[in-house]
Amino acid sequence: MTVDTQTPLVTVYITNYNYGKYIRKAVHSVLNQSKSIFEIIIIDDGSTDNSREIIEQFEDHSNIDIIFQHNKGLNVTNNIALRVARGKYIMRLDADDFLAPEALEIMTLRLEEDDELGLIFPDYYLVDDEDNILSIERRHDFKNNVSLYDQPAHGAVTLIRKSYLLKLGGYDEEFSCQDGYELWVKFVAKFKVGNVNKPLFYYRQHGSNLTTNENRILETRAKIKKKFVSITKKRKGTTIAIVPVRGQKYNSKSVAFKELGEQSLLDIKLIELLKTNDIELIVVSSPDHDIKDFVELNYSENNKVYFHMRDEKLARLNTGLVDTVASILSIERINRLDPEILLVSSIEYPFVNSHTFEDALNTLAIFESDSLITVRAETSMFLQHHGHGMEAILGMEKFTRIEREALYRYSGGVIVVRTSEFSKNKALITGKVGHIEIDQKTAHSIKSEYDYNLAQFLHKQAEP
Repeated sequence: MTVDTQTPLVTVYITNYNYGKYIRKAVHSVLNQSKSIFEIIIIDDGSTDNSREIIEQFEDHSNIDIIFQHNKGLNVTNNIALRVARGKYIMRLDADDFLAPEALEIMTLRLEEDDELGLIFPDYYLVDDEDNILSIERRHDFKNNVSLYDQPAHGAVTLIRKSYLLKLGGYDEEFSCQDGYELWVKFVAKFKVGNVNKPLFYYRQHGSNLTTNENRILETRAKIKKKFVSITKKRKGTTIAIVPVRGQKYNSKSVAFKELGEQSLLDIKLIELLKTNDIELIVVSSPDHDIKDFVELNYSENNKVYFHMRDEKLARLNTGLVDTVASILSIERINRLDPEILLVSSIEYPFVNSHTFEDALNTLAIFESDSLITVRAETSMFLQHHGHGMEAILGMEKFTRIEREALYRYSGGVIVVRTSEFSKNKALITGKVGHIEIDQKTAHSIKSEYDYNLAQFLHKQAEP
């Protein structure tokens, strides 16, 4: 490389592993930027395709540096780039993506105008393997319309003030993916973030990138949040869990005593809650004496499980849980605990485990929401009949996908709420409502015999 003596304003580092098909386009998308004060670092992480041959064609370019390494992983690579970067601002570009020509100019201008702003990210185009634009992904307006920061920036093509990133200690090398989420959790706790509501890069979706690996993404995010909470001690106060069970008399389809393997669904729920850190007490609330006898027979020696005899009127179908929860809070033992957080979990969801409960509590703490629910993102088109035929709701058939129009389905049966907010608003889902996304299996509920048979199959598949 011929050394450029002019200090670059921006360092763009391009990470590559077996993306020889795309990397030339990624590099040229930076070289063709309207803002010219930049450097490029190409980091190849042990590719076995023709990537090296293509990358070496850029060796003599005045502001391109090249690093060949062997399978160090994404966050190690990020930190290597951070150490060698000379720019005031730094951006990662994955080798299968590419920038719009004005991307650096627009984003650097925003950072130059606001010294408090530490991170800026744009909207983007979603493209296929052949560069065909599939949709435009529009984010919220973070300057005017966002107060809950639980929807992170895209991990790549986020322009970051390097000095702020160094203050945070760079990237955590414990995690092999979700570098953007790990950075986001740390960043929003300390610094101001912003975005540009204009698509400025092209994000490629294909079978070989991480976009399609939902379980790995969600598991890694949960681990990131758990570690952050452990370090920062953001979870404080007492948490109690509430398991409402109507019982057979009050709901003929009650599933409390149905079994998966050798355990009832009520057992499964209690075991997972008992494994969850920082839950002081688990309250099973039911008007059913069979449920009462079961809890007392099997959990009488466990002082973390308590049975609450629920008023029959509060167990009727289509009756909400607010009055039940209020009556539980009035119990002297509960009152003495003075719980800060309430966690409500339904037995109809047998695959919700302790990791989900911990993730919900950690997420509530990190993003300081008033309540939180477990959800699944809905990607199917929803329609309504308006007399003249079916019409897509919220413009779901549109080419442009707007974040505020995205749909989520409450699933998993978990609600977490701050006791103060519940008492003030007489509602479980209230105030600033956060969320965690759950995988398809965790979202499975038992509401019919078919659901139960499917749950049995899924349970057997998971057996060693």
